[in-house]
Amino acid sequence: MKDIALNVRVTGRVQGVAYRAWTNAVAGAQGIRGWVRNREDGSVEALLAGPEDAVEAMVAAMSEGPGAARVTDVWTEPADPASAPPGFEIRH
Repeated sequence: MKDIALNVRVTGRVQGVAYRAWTNAVAGAQGIRGWVRNREDGSVEALLAGPEDAVEAMVAAMSEGPGAARVTDVWTEPADPASAPPGFEIRH
């Protein structure tokens, strides 16, 4: 299975509900590399890189998020897997 990378943007009630911490835990557990951060417009942005099936499963999970989140939309666009750091991190 080849590695892919996606830039992901999530909108809705996704700040102040532990969305970044949840993303960090779930992505790390699935062996996905990348990062997640809050954006000034209230959305959350992430870079996900790893095996295609794991990245696609993570995007599907992000459309639900943690219990307190209320996701309205998830946008993705292809990215370069080489741009992802080793491991997964929360960026500020």
